[in-house]
Formats: sequence, structure tokens, C-alpha cells
Amino acid sequence: MSRSVFVTGAYGLLGSWLVRALVARGDRVVVLRRDRAPRSALLLEGVEAAVDVVHGDLTDDGLMARALGEYEVDTVFHLAAQTIVGTANRSPLATFESNVRGTWTLLEACRLHGAQRVVVAASDKAYGASATLPYREDMPLDPRYPYDVSKAATDLIARSYWHTFGLPVAVTRFANLYGGGDLNRSRLVPEAIAAALAGRAPVIRSDGSPQRDFLYVEDAVDAYLRLADALEREGARGEAFNAGGGQPHAVRDVVARICALAGTDVAPDVRGTGTPDGEIDRQWVDASKLRALTGWAPRVDLDEGLRRTIAWYREHPRALA
Repeated sequence: MSRSVFVTGAYGLLGSWLVRALVARGDRVVVLRRDRAPRSALLLEGVEAAVDVVHGDLTDDGLMARALGEYEVDTVFHLAAQTIVGTANRSPLATFESNVRGTWTLLEACRLHGAQRVVVAASDKAYGASATLPYREDMPLDPRYPYDVSKAATDLIARSYWHTFGLPVAVTRFANLYGGGDLNRSRLVPEAIAAALAGRAPVIRSDGSPQRDFLYVEDAVDAYLRLADALEREGARGEAFNAGGGQPHAVRDVVARICALAGTDVAPDVRGTGTPDGEIDRQWVDASKLRALTGWAPRVDLDEGLRRTIAWYREHPRALA
């Protein structure tokens, strides 16, 4: 049976791939669009005619109530957020406004409307730095920096709506997502690919030693769809779930793989020492809870995911303009 689905953050990396998957399976899809950035339209090219677009801001409570009511939404994927750590450090109030107020505004609309399934994107960064890895869902959230704190608040607010009001909601704490369609060049993978394809040295803002868990975007979409389905039963409601690629990779190794797969012999431009301010040095998640509930497991390893990502940017040069 098809669903009426509302997606925030639909013009981002994860959101655009999720929207395509929802349209492909026959759901009625409604998306929120705040800014009319020309490049972002590229991400839904070919499917935008198949979706309904609500124009406005996530923090507009009247708009959220109207969107859910008029389109008779039964399923919500809340992905919209200010996601850049450096931006959060420079502009914490704007980050809290988007990530924290935006979350409670949407969830309150979901509560009043009676949404049947709500999946909310938090982040593995909500755990903060830990000497014990991989992160498991029963570990405490201990964030220290504005972005990390905003995602921990998102996490806690969302789960409170199940425990207090019975809203069927699940929270994701996913690893670093990558794939074709990431338009934010401040992130490692798209910028390293842009540099490699242009024949220039990819910039590393640390010493290359920080380790991250990377999850290919199509595997993330699969996890979101499975979680939404799992909200039909009690094991997912009010719970948080990790998902990642299965092991951490040093930044310098990821950049080296990108250069090799892109067919360039340029060496990276290492501009930092240690871990940049506001960043966590090592991150890695255990996804066994999600696997036990839904059967999910990543299907695309890092080399194959980077190969697909490089191919996407070669086919869409406007994304790197």
C-alpha cells in the first residue's frame, strides 16, 4: 500500500536519494523546500515533477501543520538540519534554531496531526568523543560542541514524543554519509573528488589521522525505509539506531583511495595538525541493534561506494561548479 510521505531535507544528499526511492515504489511524496538554490534542484532532477513541494521554513509551525494536514501525511522523514561542524562553531544560534527548534516544531505538528511513522535524523556525533568504540545505543550522549549538542537535543526531543505522547518515532545515529549529490564542498568526500577530477591536490584540514565510519547513501536509504516499516511494531518506537559502514577509516586513507579511483597521482595538501577544533578524533558505530530488528546490513563497501560517487560527479559536472 502506498503512503503519503513528508520529507524535510529533501534537497540534500540523503534526502534526494530517499525521495527517489519513495517515488520509485509508488508513494505520494511531499517535500519541504526553503531556499531556491539552483544547484540543489539538480538533485531531484527527473523526479521533481512527481513530488509536491511545500515552500517555507521548518520552524514555521503553521506551515508544518498545514503541510501534514492538507497532504494527509502518514509518514515523516525528518532529515533537514544545519549539518556543517565549522558553521555550527561560527554560528551556533542559527544551528540551534534549525536543528533544535525545527525538530520540536515538526514533531509537535506530527503529534497534533497523528502521524503514524516518524523517522528523525540525529547523528553519531551526539555521542561525543569516547575512548570506548564502537558506539552502541546504550552509551550515554556526551556532546561538547554546538553541532554535536544540537543533534543530541534532536535525539532526546524526538524520543520524548514517543515516551510522553505515544508518537511512533525512531531516531537514527548514522555514520558519515557519502555519495553522489553532496553539494557541500566543505565535506571531505565531495571536495576530495572535485580536486582529484580537476587534477589539483585535495586539501586535508587535519593531519590525516582522524578516523571516520563512512556509510554509502543508498545503504542509508535502505536503513531509513526499513526503520519506517519497523515502526509498525513496538521494537522501533522511541528507540535510537546506529548504522555505519562497519569499520573506521583514516581521513588520509580515504583521500588516497579517491585519488587512486579517480586516476590521478596528485598528493594531498595536508594543512592541519592533529584533529581540527570542534571535531572528534575517532568515530565508529555498532549497527547490530538495527540489524537484529530489520535485517539491515551495508551492501556497498568503501571502494565501491567511492567508485559510484566519482562516477556520479563525472556525469553531473554542474554539481562541482
